[in-house]
Amino acid sequence: MQHMLLIYETPDTREIFMGDDGKELMAQVNAVMQELTESGELVGGQALAEPSRAKSVRTGGGSPVVTDGPFAEAKEHIGGYVIVECEPERALEIASRWPAVGSGGMEVRPILET
Repeated sequence: MQHMLLIYETPDTREIFMGDDGKELMAQVNAVMQELTESGELVGGQALAEPSRAKSVRTGGGSPVVTDGPFAEAKEHIGGYVIVECEPERALEIASRWPAVGSGGMEVRPILET
């Protein structure tokens, strides 16, 4: 079964990764990604651009309305994702090992099979 692991970040996450602790954190991320690659569990994943570059499309009055960025009051945003092919318990174990940065976390969602 495939799972999408949504990586939540706080506004200062990228700054933390660029700071003194950034090399250690990236080493931890790279170690998990290497393990998933070697085990064949990694399907894919990407980092996402910062929220200020995002657009939202909502239906308003029957036609799409495009707005800039996420809502200002958001304390967390999705910073990236990893898709893995494994059992649910393993997906949770992978998420629990992801480096914790600030108050960000990871959401594990099964991908529906069609």
